[in-house]
Order: sequence, then structure tokens, then C-alpha cells
Amino acid sequence: MPLARDPTPLGYTRSLALFAGPILVLAWWFPRHPAYRFQRRAFGKTLAILVLLSLLLELLEASVFFTFKNRAATLGIDVPVIGGVVPIEEFAFYGLGFLATLLTYIWCDEYWLGAYKVPDFQAEARELGRVVQFHLPSLLVGVVLIVAGLIYKRFTSASAGTVPGYFIFLVSFALVPSLFLFPTARPFLNWRAPSFTSFLLILISLLWEATLGVPYQGWGFQERQTLGLDIDAWCRLPVEEIVVWMAVTSTTVIFYAVVKVFLAREGPWFEGKKG
Repeated sequence: MPLARDPTPLGYTRSLALFAGPILVLAWWFPRHPAYRFQRRAFGKTLAILVLLSLLLELLEASVFFTFKNRAATLGIDVPVIGGVVPIEEFAFYGLGFLATLLTYIWCDEYWLGAYKVPDFQAEARELGRVVQFHLPSLLVGVVLIVAGLIYKRFTSASAGTVPGYFIFLVSFALVPSLFLFPTARPFLNWRAPSFTSFLLILISLLWEATLGVPYQGWGFQERQTLGLDIDAWCRLPVEEIVVWMAVTSTTVIFYAVVKVFLAREGPWFEGKKG
């Protein structure tokens, strides 16, 4: 662990370039491409949903699950949330994370892995039944994961506390859109694209947290709220930090696919196909 009193001035603030850099490149490519007018409409609406989600995430969980000991790593601007305050960089972290995920998926879907996308998205969307559909397998998977987390925390983990609140929160966050929208999104997903996107985001975030965030105490974790299943070589980084970006990727691509379906159909979400 760093011994200097202020080892990384504005380290958290400056490290946001790890998301901002790729965003700038993709944001230069995507709006200028003449073939992606429909995709840009879906992008704008999906981004509005994701921004609201990121704000909700921060208001609900940031102070409860995280610690921010090295305040010199931030601008020093605190934002009130439930249970305390958090640095403004936290809002930028999640907001930019969602934006980077969405742009990366679109780039993969339309260009890098475009050979595997749905050939005529709009035509197939118009033949679809109801947009909002209950997906029982998602519920079962979510329940199994939460029960497994509770059992591990209670009987195996050596960390303090008995309820892995952070893990349960992440599973629930990914579960809600999957529970009602996954059946609609599934046939329209370019599955290679979210796989690559998830891999890239997990790689960036883990290297980021293991080399900058946790060692320099830009942020840390409330031990009572985690599973206690940590990566010891990376300053005891909780395994939840892998789960969080899987959840972000899943949520992002599901919302984007469903918004595209909605725009293609130009009808109410709960109605069946037009007759």
C-alpha cells in the first residue's frame, strides 16, 4: 500500500480518462456515420434510461457499500446520497461506464462483429408479439445466486456480517430488466458483441481498481456488505467487482435491443403484433 500522505493527487478524477478516451473515439465515429440514423435514435433513448439508472444506483448504494478514504484523489465535491455523501467522481464513473458499454456494444454490433447481427432488424421486430414478457428462468437464476450468496456469507466467509448486501443488490439490478425484457431482446442480440463488450469492460475495470482505485484508496468496500470472496493479489478486491460489469453489460444491451424493437414497431410495449 502507498505510504505517501498524498500518493495520487486527483488520481480518481484523472483516471476517468480510462472511460472518457474510448468514448471520445467511438462518439466521433458513431454520429457521423450516414447508415446509422435508426441506431442513433435508439442510442439516445437508451442512454437516457441508463443515465437515470446510474443516478439511481449511486443514490441507493454508493454510501452503503463503498468507502472513500483518500479524498485528495478527488475534486472534493461531495454529493448527498442515502446514508451519507459520495464524491462527484462516482456519478461520472457509472455514467461514463454505461456510455462506454453502450457505444462499445453498438460498434461491435454494427461494425466489428456486424456479420453476425440480425439481417433485417426492423422487419423482424414488427413480427414480434408482446414486448414485455415474464421470463421465469431469469427469476430462478437470480434466486439461486442470492441463496448461494447468503449461504456462502453465513457459513463459509470469514468476513464480518451475515448478509452480502452488495452482491444481492447487483444480482437484483441485473435481474429486473432480464425478468421482463429478456425474451424480447434475446432474438435480436448479436451475442458475440455483448461477450466482447463484457470482456473489455471487465478487463479495464479490474486493472483500474487493482492498480489505482483500491491501492490508493480512491474507493474501497464495506466488508460487511460483500461476500468475503476476494482476489488477495489485487488488494483483496471483492469478486463483486466482476459481477458489477457483467450486470452493467447485460442491462445495457437488453435495454438497447428493446428500445430498438419499440422504435421499429412504433406501438405500445404490451400489445401483440399488428393485425
